[in-house]
Amino acid sequence: MSSKLGNKTEKLQIKIGGMQCSFCTNTIHQALTRMNGVQEVGVSLAHEEALIEYNPNMITSVKIKDTLKSLGFKVRDPNKIRSFEEEEKELRIERNRLFVAALLTLVTLAFMAFMWLGLTVSWMPWVMLFLALFTMVIPGGYILRMAFASIRRGILNQHVLLEFAAFAGLVGGIFGFFIQSWPIGDFLAVSVFVTSYHVLSGYVSLLVRTRSSQAIKKLMDLQPATAIVIKENGIEEEISIDLINPGDLVRVRSGESIPVDGIVIEGTSTVDQSLVTGESIPIYKQKGDQIIGGSINQFGTLTVKVSKTGSESFLQQIVQHIQEARALKPGIVILIDHILKYFVKIVLFAAFLAFFLWTVGAWLFIGEFNIERAIFALLAVLVMGYPCALGMATPLAMIRGSGIAAQKGILLRSGEAFQTFKDINKIIFDKTGTLTIGKPQVIQVYTTANYYENDLLAKAASIELGSDHPLGKAIVNYVIKKKIELLPVNNFQTSVGHGVQGIIDNKSILVGNYRFMKNNRVIVDDLHERMKELQNQGQTVIFVSENKNPMGLITIGDKLKKESHEAIELLHKEGFETLIISGDNMLVTRTIAKKLGIKEVLAEVLPQEKALKIRELQVRGERVAMIGDGINDAPALMQADIGIAIGAGTDIAIESADIILVTDDLKGILDAYNIGKSSYYKTLQNIILAFGFNAIGIGTAIAGIVHPIWAMIAMALSVSTVLINSFGGKTYIKAYRSKRMQSIEHR
Repeated sequence: MSSKLGNKTEKLQIKIGGMQCSFCTNTIHQALTRMNGVQEVGVSLAHEEALIEYNPNMITSVKIKDTLKSLGFKVRDPNKIRSFEEEEKELRIERNRLFVAALLTLVTLAFMAFMWLGLTVSWMPWVMLFLALFTMVIPGGYILRMAFASIRRGILNQHVLLEFAAFAGLVGGIFGFFIQSWPIGDFLAVSVFVTSYHVLSGYVSLLVRTRSSQAIKKLMDLQPATAIVIKENGIEEEISIDLINPGDLVRVRSGESIPVDGIVIEGTSTVDQSLVTGESIPIYKQKGDQIIGGSINQFGTLTVKVSKTGSESFLQQIVQHIQEARALKPGIVILIDHILKYFVKIVLFAAFLAFFLWTVGAWLFIGEFNIERAIFALLAVLVMGYPCALGMATPLAMIRGSGIAAQKGILLRSGEAFQTFKDINKIIFDKTGTLTIGKPQVIQVYTTANYYENDLLAKAASIELGSDHPLGKAIVNYVIKKKIELLPVNNFQTSVGHGVQGIIDNKSILVGNYRFMKNNRVIVDDLHERMKELQNQGQTVIFVSENKNPMGLITIGDKLKKESHEAIELLHKEGFETLIISGDNMLVTRTIAKKLGIKEVLAEVLPQEKALKIRELQVRGERVAMIGDGINDAPALMQADIGIAIGAGTDIAIESADIILVTDDLKGILDAYNIGKSSYYKTLQNIILAFGFNAIGIGTAIAGIVHPIWAMIAMALSVSTVLINSFGGKTYIKAYRSKRMQSIEHR
């Protein structure tokens, strides 16, 4: 996907397959930023996407994509969601590659064992040479191509390091054909082992990262594929949404999804546009009002004049903002990145130093070159330096933490969530559906003189029983819960967007808004001030009258969740700053914030503006977590350092988040924080262990103490140690969790 930015720059959003670790993101960043015309590159390992800003007069998007392909990565359109079958096919290919590599490794082990036992046959070395070459070229061919493409551009990464080790083993093995008593099998085996090990890590990485993310597809499904267009002769024709142009007239009937952005030129209706503001209460629309594609037309028929189509439409803009936020999300420098940044250079230098010491150094001290020991030392350094355990330090801690979190109803989807939560200082909440229940409910009932509350409710609910309006349903549900008996109604009538009326016990009952009462000549002036006061508190006011006499008011609004007060209080005690960001009006948002003790408020904010506000906070140095549940929260969830979605929210919000609370209990934020912090320290332990193995191993390899085969065994041991450490220590986590929960319960 490409979008223009003025006359000189464009943005290219692409999905990248084949990324395994931070080495890959660094390789992509280096390769692209060195190209003339590329101005800025953002790469997200977590979401396997890149956002490239470039000058189209100097470089084309095709050349950028070709560069990525030449590096061995797969380039995909971010708007096209891969099917389950496509993902399974890719996994099957990698699984077959791993199977071949594993089979070659087992055969190589058997031959090497025979050689160690002195059972060498003359043809065995040739077979092992074939095995080494076959492993490097067939299952490991993609690694070879990626390494060549990287080194051609002066980029040193894990592929280059692996191929140095594999070729060193291959060259060392070939020496054995010319030098008697040379351990030919040991060298050739290393070529097979290191290549197969990388194939294994690649398959595991793909297996972990493969997921069917349907966020964009689900968002675009909100927009109908066709629309009913009114032609000049008045004939209605259903055509594809792609063929509609600005200025066309579109008919939208009751209950239909609105297919386009436009202006109402005929008809009245109530429209559910919660995807824009997040608010569950429908908005009354009439001639001259703006309308947004993807909203639901609830009652009445509308004629809409199209104002925006294609990439300019609201839904397409949301898609673009989600994608840009994903790529522009601040690059979380995972702890391991600090080490891996210089790791390959250090290992290659150490390998050169080992070779130099046992050749030139040996000649200077003892008067002869020790070629055999030099090659052994060089190969051992390259094997010991392969950063497998370092690369596994973070994902293993993440898997462990995910298991613990899942037991608590928390899904942590990315390594960044673990690494970053301890640094978060500001938590931003969406209002509706996050802090509040998200559904219209009866808040209060006021009666005038001579009328009783239950009488007013019984008559209002009996009339509203014939309505499908969400506010009417809220009144009916409230009355049913209070077990108030409903009454028979005659001559039911509805006025779209205003109210309903009917006859109960030969009395005319009206239920509706202020305008509905005025239009029906019901005098409600005495209730006008009370109505304004309640509206300023964010409540919707419904009037009820009997035979033109006002019976009273029913106020409907969105209630705070029971646990919201406690959750905010605990977060404040933990030292977090809190803020509400909402598409609702300022008065309503401030009222909710005041009740919860939240001082900062951003109201009347559109979805794309939410992400922009968060980006502004990040530029100022804030580390931000965003909690939301709706479509309008998706760009902000993606942009935040950590996005937290409520499990009861929309699929699009969930797909855009790093952490998902399966239940809507906001106290789960604290559990996620504690688990994430604990996982970070487990990652730190893993890195110390892995780096310790690498550092000691490389040092002993330079000294010529470690045989290349034992270097392979030591590398496997380092991985095993990291594995044991990652999944050990459960008692500590349980005790930590128990202590934390006791603290919460005590408060």
